Amino acid sequence: MARRSEHSLEEIKEMVLKAAENIVIEEGYEALTVRKIALEIGYTVGSIYMVFANMADLGLHIKGRTLDDIAAHLEVVNDDSAEQCIEVLAKAYLRYASQNYNRWRMIFQQRLSEQTEIPDWYQAKIDQVFREMEAQFARLTPQCGEAQRKRAARALWGGIHGICELSLTGRMDLVGVHDVEESVVLLVRNFIRGWVAQAH
Repeated sequence: MARRSEHSLEEIKEMVLKAAENIVIEEGYEALTVRKIALEIGYTVGSIYMVFANMADLGLHIKGRTLDDIAAHLEVVNDDSAEQCIEVLAKAYLRYASQNYNRWRMIFQQRLSEQTEIPDWYQAKIDQVFREMEAQFARLTPQCGEAQRKRAARALWGGIHGICELSLTGRMDLVGVHDVEESVVLLVRNFIRGWVAQAH
């Protein structure tokens, strides 16, 4: 029998998101089902579909909250040099991924189809993750245009993410690398050196 709602739709939405996040954190994205969420919050499956269009919509919102969390962890002290700040950001991303593996991994597990447009609100969250890195590249090479700096910041970020992915899936040993943080720092320093030399 359906439970009579004791909460507003906004409250149910928040309950669904928190329950879904907990399932992802504890068991991984593969374990996430609407039925499991419904049991967790004590509502029917139909109640969940009153606040989310489908599982893809729900997944996007959980990922959005994770992106917010990542952005909140990417803070630097701007008294340091841009180079040092970029290293700090790289290490912070590596640390976040290793400490919040299931949440971090979910962002890259569930991909939108090529026909699906990324909503503006979600794109804004993606951009927020890159914002601090892009700000440091603006300090590093102010003579470069915004588009160039953005491209450089995101290219470096792609490399950092690749090291995180290899490390956290246990594949770094296959390429003979054992110190992950050292590898990230090496990548950052050499990328910056090459970028600055090219920009002058």
